[in-house]
Amino acid sequence: MPSFDVVSKLNWSEVNNALDQAKREISQRFDFKGTGASIEKTDAGFVIAANADDRIKAVYDVLQEKLIRRKVSLKHFELGDPGPGPKGTRKVAVSVTEGIDTDKAKSIVKHVKDSKLKVQAAIQQDTVRISGKKKDDLQTAIADLRAQDFDIELQFVNFRD
Repeated sequence: MPSFDVVSKLNWSEVNNALDQAKREISQRFDFKGTGASIEKTDAGFVIAANADDRIKAVYDVLQEKLIRRKVSLKHFELGDPGPGPKGTRKVAVSVTEGIDTDKAKSIVKHVKDSKLKVQAAIQQDTVRISGKKKDDLQTAIADLRAQDFDIELQFVNFRD
């Protein structure tokens, strides 16, 4: 029975390249001199630090520009609230979400069932597996899911005949 998986994953090599490019640009740009602007990668995402909130926003804009240029979706990143940092600076955490959480997976399954296509959807941890008897039905399901906005970036992988 043909099937495919719906996932939401990041290409971490592209994210790391974009992060390196953003760090390089921040270190070279004149408007960031003396502001203590920096980006650090953590387990949960990134930490952006600078001496003012507007500089943090500018650093985040540079990071977003580099991510877009490398074709990484910004739906995976969420900017937190600025807080106090060391030595009177400000810092903010950028969280990175990967995978499909249970609520989103349920809404994807519900949408597939409501579409009246002859396919079945099943939640498997952080992916949704969609299977059907005909390859054409699966391709229609992919086109239908691409047309919807679930507030996450979806990829369709592991297509099996």
